[in-house]
Amino acid sequence: MRDLGARVGMRAQSLYAYFPSKYAIFDAMFAESNRELLRRLTDLAPTQDPVKGLRRHAGVFLAFCGEDPERHQLLFQRTIPRFEPSAESYALALEVLDTAHGALAACGISDARASDAWTAVISGLAAQQNANEPGGDRWARLADEITDMFLAHYGPTTHKGKR
Repeated sequence: MRDLGARVGMRAQSLYAYFPSKYAIFDAMFAESNRELLRRLTDLAPTQDPVKGLRRHAGVFLAFCGEDPERHQLLFQRTIPRFEPSAESYALALEVLDTAHGALAACGISDARASDAWTAVISGLAAQQNANEPGGDRWARLADEITDMFLAHYGPTTHKGKR
């Protein structure tokens, strides 16, 4: 709390005038971060090529996660003991997830298992990037290749003639 207060130019005790607990602060950060990610994902220009759209979605997600590893942890790694986002904040996270479902659906993928796999793979790239080369691109630059592998496995038979 002292570090957070220092970053915003306040004493830690003063933060409690605005938030009833440190978990309320985490919840506000969780909500605001999801709003920002949702804004970036929904601001993507439409494309006629669904594969390009899925690649761009992954790229925005990976760039967002790489900008702030602590924010990535808050949103996707549950590193804060006993922190559970409020229903309102979690609803924003579900909206972010819906954008991924939409990008997958545009590629002809609507299976929940495939969606879970996509989430695991892309989140895994972000986690590897932040854990092993913060600020770099060693894992993030694999996104297009990983997208092609994913589509070759989960995509409809119309995608490159493969199932």
